[in-house]
Amino acid sequence: MATILVVDDEMGIRALLSEILTDEGHSVELAENAAQARAARERMRPDLVLLDIWMPDVDGITLLKEWGATGLLNMPVVMMSGHGTIDTAVEATKFGAMAFLEKPITLQKLLRAVEQALARAVPKAPPAPGMSPVAGNGIFRAEPGLTVEAAMTGGMGLPMPMPVELGPQSEQSFDLDRPLREARDAFEKSYFEFHLARENGSMTRVAEKTGLERTHLYRKLKQLGVDLSRNKRGTLA
Repeated sequence: MATILVVDDEMGIRALLSEILTDEGHSVELAENAAQARAARERMRPDLVLLDIWMPDVDGITLLKEWGATGLLNMPVVMMSGHGTIDTAVEATKFGAMAFLEKPITLQKLLRAVEQALARAVPKAPPAPGMSPVAGNGIFRAEPGLTVEAAMTGGMGLPMPMPVELGPQSEQSFDLDRPLREARDAFEKSYFEFHLARENGSMTRVAEKTGLERTHLYRKLKQLGVDLSRNKRGTLA
């Protein structure tokens, strides 16, 4: 398992990513700004950095450039943002980022991106398929039609997972000849499995649909024994 540095100014996102990655067996360090990220990077020498782009003091792209210019970009970096654009993705790729995760980040995409980033060497930032050079100035422009995530991964995007199994149907039968706690747990497990399948593994959409906060939802699923590993098939985030 890896040592992962999560850099994000939103406490809820840091807490959620930390819980998920810790449950996966990784060691997680948290930073809420560039100053803390620099200190953590020096102290722990992470195997992977999940770096938010938009932060109030120094943004993620600037920090990425800084690490690259000072020879400290010797670990894979996955950028995160809820407001990413193709230009931002191309710029991040040019300065050494390996992939891009758009917020809200699904569990499936998070774990897939982490697994793939850890399996790959640190990029040397050459032109990638789907990028074209701009008039000899070393800057690369995305070809038309690319998504932000595709632009960050050379036009191919993250490998597509295998089709999600349909899972339970909306109408089911339950064995009521059992203790109340067992019957209730069986119902809740089927309920959440149905919504996870329906929302293609998106924890954010399931949380909105069921009215639960995402951290509470994740803990509930683990408590009920819901198989979250099915979201990692095809790797996988």
